[in-house]
Amino acid sequence: MTDPAGPRATPTPPTSAAVARRAGVSRATVSYVLNGQAAGRVGERAQARVRAAAEELGYVPHAAARSLRAGRGSIVLLAAPADTVPVLGPLFTRFLAGFQTALHALGYTGVLHGAPTASPLAAARAWAELRPAAVLTLHGPPLDAPAVALLRRAGTAAVLTHGPVAPPGAHTLLLDQREAGLRAGAHLLAGGRRRIGVVLPAEPGLAACAGPRLAGVRAAAAAHPDAEVRPLDLALTEESAARLAAAWPGLGLDAVFAYNDEYAMLLMRALQDAGHTLGVRAPGDVAVVGADDLLLGRLLRPRLTSVRAEITPPERIAGLVDELVRGPGTPPAVHRLGTFRVEARDSG
Repeated sequence: MTDPAGPRATPTPPTSAAVARRAGVSRATVSYVLNGQAAGRVGERAQARVRAAAEELGYVPHAAARSLRAGRGSIVLLAAPADTVPVLGPLFTRFLAGFQTALHALGYTGVLHGAPTASPLAAARAWAELRPAAVLTLHGPPLDAPAVALLRRAGTAAVLTHGPVAPPGAHTLLLDQREAGLRAGAHLLAGGRRRIGVVLPAEPGLAACAGPRLAGVRAAAAAHPDAEVRPLDLALTEESAARLAAAWPGLGLDAVFAYNDEYAMLLMRALQDAGHTLGVRAPGDVAVVGADDLLLGRLLRPRLTSVRAEITPPERIAGLVDELVRGPGTPPAVHRLGTFRVEARDSG
């Protein structure tokens, strides 16, 4: 519905000058107080007047202007393709929450950015518009040398991208997904399993983890001449799991590493539902291993065996980012995000 009074002008945000007039102080005093630099410069009563005036006016400092004055930005951009964020799972969500809290304590603002996936350079251009102090790509297509160079020219002090290898000028954050598959494969092989299926999710954006995990299982199986590893396509739906379960007798597999706990629980339930018809017991005839060690998998009966990621505390990663922002000439290095181990339970 059209406003009879006509289009309304966008309200002008209050300025630091308005706060200074309301509080009866100089703009420099307002800057000292609202930027946490008042100690030894501004008395307590004047500080109180400035804060009260800012509250009354609804004044919020301009982040971009403050960044220009400080000589560096305060945004730490965490890049993940938009279509993968909902399926990255609780492990990523917990890390993100802790990381953003730690960044805030250090004076930064963490921003999750659904990056364009057309090319690394297109993504870097979109990120550079925000003038971030640091960029972390924790998932999705890795950056390349031109993308890193563009970010550095735009003033980004630290670029960190997921491994195993980073382009020139960027630091590597390594959580080796191949190790997850290696641990799962070694566990199943030690239990006497020799025909191992590895779930490759049909959902978009997960190939960056699924491929290395499959390679890890294959590396574990290479030490056993009688071992076989077979990729299995599976969508995170009951219908897809039922189709895979119905085909199971013809696959001849006695174990499965199901990418993560959600796929593992879904497939194990489908195998159990079809077990009487197929003559297949899961667990028993089929060992099932997931990953991420979700609480739900531990509450399940039979309890789910899972590959657990031992992640570096997010406070340490936030501290690393702060060090790199303050020392932009720090030579690129590999920084491990964690390791993996198997939590053996009832399912395999």
